[in-house]
Amino acid sequence: MVDAATLLVLASGATAAAGSVVAWLAYQGYRRNDSRAMRFLAIGVACIAVVPFFLTYGAGPLFALSDAATLLAVLLANIAGLLAVLYSLEGT
Repeated sequence: MVDAATLLVLASGATAAAGSVVAWLAYQGYRRNDSRAMRFLAIGVACIAVVPFFLTYGAGPLFALSDAATLLAVLLANIAGLLAVLYSLEGT
C-alpha cells in the first residue's frame, strides 16, 4: 500500500510534468508566431503548475523554510501565474 505522502509527491510531479509540456507548447507558439499572448500564457502555466512543485519539494527543504513560508511562496506563484494568464487573455 502506498502512503498518502508518496501519492502527494507523485501527483504533484505529474502536475508539474504536464504543466511543463503545456508551458513548452505555449512557448513554442510564442516563438513561431511572435505572440505576446502565448508568451504570457507559457509564463502563467509554468507559475501555476511547475513552480509550486519546485518551491514545495526543492526550495522549501533546501532553505529550511517553514510550512507557512513555503505555502506563501506557492500562493504568490499561483497569483503571478493567474495574472500572467489573465494578461495573455485580456491584455494583448
